[in-house]
This record gives sequence, C-alpha cells and structure tokens, in this order.
Amino acid sequence: MAPVKKGILERLNAGEVVIGDGGFVFALEKRGYVKAGPWTPEATVTHPEAVRQLHREFLRAGSNVMQAFTFYASDDKLENRGQVLRITGAQVNEAACDLAREVANEGDALVAGGVSQTPSYLSCKSETEVKAIFKKQLEVFMKKDVDFLIAEYFEHVEEAEWAVQVLKTSGKPVAASLCIGPEGDMHGVSPGECAVRLVKAGAQIVGVNCHFDPMTCVKAVKMMKEGVEKAKLKAHYMVQPLAFHTPDCNCQGFIDLPEFPFALEPRILTRWDMQKYAREAYQAGIRFIGGCCGFEPYHIRAVAEELSPERGIIPPGSEKHGMWGSGLEMHTKPWVRARSHREYWENIMPASGRPKCPSLSTPESWGVTKGHADLLQHKEATSTQEMKHVLEMQKKAKSSA
Repeated sequence: MAPVKKGILERLNAGEVVIGDGGFVFALEKRGYVKAGPWTPEATVTHPEAVRQLHREFLRAGSNVMQAFTFYASDDKLENRGQVLRITGAQVNEAACDLAREVANEGDALVAGGVSQTPSYLSCKSETEVKAIFKKQLEVFMKKDVDFLIAEYFEHVEEAEWAVQVLKTSGKPVAASLCIGPEGDMHGVSPGECAVRLVKAGAQIVGVNCHFDPMTCVKAVKMMKEGVEKAKLKAHYMVQPLAFHTPDCNCQGFIDLPEFPFALEPRILTRWDMQKYAREAYQAGIRFIGGCCGFEPYHIRAVAEELSPERGIIPPGSEKHGMWGSGLEMHTKPWVRARSHREYWENIMPASGRPKCPSLSTPESWGVTKGHADLLQHKEATSTQEMKHVLEMQKKAKSSA
C-alpha cells in the first residue's frame, strides 16, 4: 500500500512549505480550452486531457497541491450571460476532482476542492440562496473525498464568510483567500479585519489570491497576519498572486486595467521575479505559496527552486533548467555562456521592446460593486441595449480618469 500522505494542516503545523499551482483559467484560455469572459471550467469534461496535462506540468514544477479545476463551477455562473451549456456544475466538479486526484497520486500532492464568488451574491440574492450554491458544490467534494477545501477569489468578505461556514460543515480543513489588495475588500473592509472574520468563520488558512502582483499580495497578507495576531487568534497564511506587474492598479485590481485580459503579456513576471516573490513570502511567515492568473509551470518551478533549501528537495522540472541559469554553460555562444550565473539574472532589468508604450496605464475605475444595478446578473445573453449602456459607461470612466 502507498504511504498515507500528510494533510495540509499537518504539513503547515510542522512548518513545511506548501507550494500551490498556477492559474488554470488563463493558462487554458491561452491553450484554447477556456473562453475568456465566462472563464468557466467545462474543459474538465470536454477536454480532460488538457486539464490533466496542466496538472502534471505543475506537479513536475514542484506543486504539492493539485487544486481541482472548479473555479466558477457553480450552476449560476455556468448559466450566466447566455451561455448554452449541456454540462452541469456537478459534472464539471466531479471530473475536476477525478483529474486532480489522478495526478496528485503521481506525487506527494494533495487535492483541494474550491468554491468562488457567485453571480447570485452580486445580484443581492439572500444568504440562504448563496449558501445553497456552495452546499451543492460541497456535496461533490465530499463524494470525491478531497483532502481540503478552498474558498477563493472573493471580492467581498461577507460572501467569503458564507462560503467558509458552509465548507466548515465538512469537517475538512478550510482555506480562504480573497482577491483583495492592501485597500481591502470592495466595501472597504481592511485586510486585517477580513482575516479576523474569516478565522472566526472557521478558516484555518487565510490569505489572498489573484487581482494583484506578488509583492502587493504579500503586503496584503502581512496586514492579515497583523490583524489576526492583534485579535489573539491563530491561522496559517497563503498567497497565490497574479504573474503580472500591477503597480498602477486600484482596489479592483487588474480587471480595471485597460489591458485586461488580452494584452497583459508585457506585464508578465520573469522566473527571477518569482524567486524574489517566493523569498519575500517566506520571510513574511507565509507557508502556502502558489500562483493564480498568468502563472505558468516555469513560474512555480522558480518558487520551488528558491525555496529548495527550506524544503530539502528540487522539483523534477529543474533537471531541464539548472539553478540561476547554469544550463547556459553549455550554450554555443560565449556571450550567452557568460550569463550562466546568479548575479547576472538577479540584476537583470528586462526591456519591453515597445518604444511607444507607457510604463503604466490608467485603470478604468467604474466604482461599482455588489448592489449596483450594473452588476445584476441574468441567464439571458447580453442585449444590444445593455452593450450600448456599458460602452457609454466606459466612455464616462475614461473621460473622468
């Protein structure tokens, strides 16, 4: 029999570094398996081979959490804005759990089932209605016996609390991460207060994911940690940021950037940026370190390589890399061989190659969130009149920026 794997809390309680995976929706959209806009994960059913392969690449890169591809897999999201799907949320979630478990069993990795924010919450549905959506997803996670649960990508701490309260009934470990920065959630609740509320709701691991770059996310988690400690509570901490530079973002994060989502490539972090991020996160006391949108396996490999002294292992994918570019020692050109050392890459200042591009953008700050009429969701496709309205709103936002 295969040895029993240590659980997520067992690992974190022992001070181990747990490395998450990356951003499946962005990675699979680029590969042609996810549609931008809905960002829903029906590829678990329609193209399981693509999802399985991406899991394997992250495992090889050093991830020891296989997060089931269940992002936005609630029925209200799958049906949102005129999507015509013949695949239910239950089918998507079951297939996602099976794929994650299959690959996790190929290494020392755990399977996490996740829920995320819902259109129903944005449309001001009741706590009972929103919780019913989470309960439906939880039923699948219990059936598939995932190792732990994550409530992730929540802009409002209230909805995240509801999710944690539902997930906590499972008896499994619960992590909760908000897509917020140092300014707090969309109603202005500070990171510290958000963390306290999530811990009191039952989360044993708290942190942030998505919407902001690594250093911004680490700063937000530091604020969470300070809030939890000030309240004399205990928790573990996690961070799974974007792989994009976002110094010009407001409280909404990269969604407000005019480049979102199809022109973000100039902002991508290098593997060396990721090593700095991993060290910063570790020094901040964060032990669950991973990535979200924009993260590819080579980014996670950089995190795993940076933290290899603490973890005591090098990821299998490093056999095709070499620490700090040492593989370049075998390059045919001597000036490239001269780059095969840490000092060179640690101090590189990459050029964009785009002479007419500004270094920063002006975010489209519409300033709307839950409760605003423009965020009321529906199952019908976006109408011509609605599209005309949003284009008018866009013009107003740009003119006032």
